[in-house]
Amino acid sequence: MAPGSLLFLLLLLLLGILGAPALGDPGPLEDVVIDRYYIPKICLREAQMGDFIRYHYNGTFKDGKKFDSSYDRGATVAGVVGVGRLITGMDRGLQGMCVNERRHLIVPPHLGYGSIGVAGLIPPDATLYFDVVMLDIWNKNDKLQITTLSKPERCNRTVENSDFVRYHYNGTLLDGTPFDSSYSKGSTYDTYVGSGWLIKGMDQGLLGMCAGEKRSIIIPPFLAYGEKGYGTVIPPQASLVFSVLLVDFHNPKDGVFLEHLEVPEPCKRRAVTGDFVRYHYNGTLMDGTLFDSSYSRNQTYNTYIGKGYIIPGMDQGLQGVCMGEQRRVVVPPHLAYGENGAGDKIPGSAVLIFDVHVIDFHNPEDPVEIETVFRPEGCNVTTRHRDFVRYHYNCSLLDGTQLFSSHDYEKPQEVTLGTNKVIEGLNSGLLDMCVGERRVLIIPPHLGHGESGARGVPGSAVLRFEVELISMEEGVPEGYLFIWHGEPPANLYEQMDLNKDGEIPAEEFSTFIKTQVAEGKGRLMPSSDPEKIIADMFQNQDRNKDGKITPEELKLKSDEDQEKIHEEL
Repeated sequence: MAPGSLLFLLLLLLLGILGAPALGDPGPLEDVVIDRYYIPKICLREAQMGDFIRYHYNGTFKDGKKFDSSYDRGATVAGVVGVGRLITGMDRGLQGMCVNERRHLIVPPHLGYGSIGVAGLIPPDATLYFDVVMLDIWNKNDKLQITTLSKPERCNRTVENSDFVRYHYNGTLLDGTPFDSSYSKGSTYDTYVGSGWLIKGMDQGLLGMCAGEKRSIIIPPFLAYGEKGYGTVIPPQASLVFSVLLVDFHNPKDGVFLEHLEVPEPCKRRAVTGDFVRYHYNGTLMDGTLFDSSYSRNQTYNTYIGKGYIIPGMDQGLQGVCMGEQRRVVVPPHLAYGENGAGDKIPGSAVLIFDVHVIDFHNPEDPVEIETVFRPEGCNVTTRHRDFVRYHYNCSLLDGTQLFSSHDYEKPQEVTLGTNKVIEGLNSGLLDMCVGERRVLIIPPHLGHGESGARGVPGSAVLRFEVELISMEEGVPEGYLFIWHGEPPANLYEQMDLNKDGEIPAEEFSTFIKTQVAEGKGRLMPSSDPEKIIADMFQNQDRNKDGKITPEELKLKSDEDQEKIHEEL
């Protein structure tokens, strides 16, 4: 062996005897060894000196023997990092950690418990191994962290102190551990804001929200449950994360809120207390959930307003509407169904939104509204009660829905006014018209088809008629089928008995009456079928129904009405 080689072996042996490290042994650690073996993708914040932190850990020696564990105690560790309240190795090893980050720390003795150790637990000069997961980070200077996740386009008002709110939420710790959820309970959380019923952070975090808005609210412990925590679900010194959806809110002082979406022009009249209104509506909660709709029933909602037949909010909200108006009515719960709600579709304390389309309205005292569109010049003869008229008409609802038209038939409509053959409002609207005159008639239901309506006509509907008078014939007094223009013949039976055989059959009676009409001595009740009128006259006189009139049967009808001066067969 060469002298150099022998010298090298002697040197190694001496170093071994003196305790010098052998090749491959790095020797004592000078600082904490940090292995960041799990780093979350999102790290909103890193632990800095002076931060309060919460974490779990397992502590072992090099051989794996456990000397301490927060898991075994069932409680996380909370404290301030970097200010000497922890062993130096932990103070250094925890800094820069993210929430949910996991680290392996190797703490040399001089950064742990040194040459003294901990009696009965950690021997002197022990190197300590920690497996740590960071759960929470906050600072006494922190403020509420609010992130708007979504917000509706329409936001007429935001939450203020003293408002009553209804919201859904998911609550988690900062590491994502869930501790509560309104969704799991199947109902919103309902409370006043700014009245001390909520933790301070939620009282602040809900301010300024719109109905339908979603927010993430991160609340530091001193604005939440602080050092005590809450039960077994929220540890002491825990930051809380709430994902909040504001369903609706109102203030006990709120009245009805109106949005005039579409007001037709002109608006000749607005609804008042005592009016009967027909309207369509969609009823929704503030989050857009539909709870009722007249459209789904294909039938308007019909009611008096201002008389307590509907919820107070709608009683107020329909005041002043125009026919054809579309209006949004926002009703707070104290003017709707209150704390109890209604059925399974309207929760307690729910704000209701009604999108209303007013079809028509009327008052039980309303007369027929008549608008003359055209009246011929020089008109001095107008229609009267009992006149026979021919007219054209178009009938529609006030929303423009066409119902009937005489133009769909071969000839105009015919009627004797005052004989209850047409609705009362139309009969009234046809009076005092000139031939060629055109009118628009607005007929309330009590002068139309009433609450029950008619075939093709909804109940309680206001009707619009466009009428044009085509022709008219002078009528006869009520109860008469024929009147004389002068005095009747003194020997009436003899003149009527054309063949002088002492009896008057139907044919002879008809011939006589037609002759009187042709000579202008009298006139029949106007009708499209004069033969029927004459036949009815004969039947009235043929009292024993033997097909002929005898002198004893022929009698003049007494003029019972003192205003009528003629006599009738």
